[in-house]
Amino acid sequence: MNESNAVVEPQAVAFLGLGVMGQAMARHLLRAGHRVTVFNRTTARAAEFVAAHGGTFAESPAEAAQSAGVVFVCVGNDDHVRDVTLGPGGALETLAPGGLVIDHGTSSAELARELAEQAQKGGCSALDAPVSGGQAGAEAGTLTVMAGGRVADFERALPLMRAYSRQARLLGPAGSGQLAKMVNQICIAGLLQGLAEGLNFAEAAGLDPTEVVEAISQGAAQSWQMDHRHASMISDSFDFGFAVEWMRKDLGLALGEARRNGAALPVTALIDQFYADIEAMGGQRWDTSSLVRRLRVHS
Repeated sequence: MNESNAVVEPQAVAFLGLGVMGQAMARHLLRAGHRVTVFNRTTARAAEFVAAHGGTFAESPAEAAQSAGVVFVCVGNDDHVRDVTLGPGGALETLAPGGLVIDHGTSSAELARELAEQAQKGGCSALDAPVSGGQAGAEAGTLTVMAGGRVADFERALPLMRAYSRQARLLGPAGSGQLAKMVNQICIAGLLQGLAEGLNFAEAAGLDPTEVVEAISQGAAQSWQMDHRHASMISDSFDFGFAVEWMRKDLGLALGEARRNGAALPVTALIDQFYADIEAMGGQRWDTSSLVRRLRVHS
């Protein structure tokens, strides 16, 4: 859990990946007093970040990692993680023995295990530590971190992760954090589809959907998704939040893992196809509450 109020000594860290999530987390680390070197594939973004918030920027992951004890990674997919950690010019080329890599992106459990193994060969270590809470949670510093790796590495990382998280939990060995994130996305997909169907039904039945939500949101149907996504569904506005193409990537990871471990995911597979329909409608960058748009089009 994320409960201690102990003073954290400033540390030299690197942060690789300055998307909306990475920028927010890196800012929190700077505000906590850490010496942060940032890298982004678009160097201009890293330079702009430093100009606005402080720290220094590097031209490569290896350059960012060479003077850091801890390297944070927040990039898009397995290939991107490999590029900035294991590839030529990657962080593990220069990370000194005893260094720690913390991967906050959502990728495969297989890659998490590979990264941990390769880090250990160089006398370093790695945690897979995907997050939940979205851009709003990153900005507010209230993310939830689901981690996989060794206990000692997690305990070392926890004081740093407190800068931007409300809760962090170690769930098992390498790969466990990514597996837990898959559970998270499976649950979210089902909740969003249920909410979309409920609101679409309310509209078809001639009810005021906002009043319906107000009536049921204090009862057993309440959820974070209902509280935060009903308004976008009702207004048919999907220009914020977690994008459909990102959710499809995450659901693809879950479905692939299910094929390996034998878990049945019939609803998840169906909703993944619903999101494919939304992509065909041009909605790759719509947020995930856009499931209701598909229902309206097909009604």
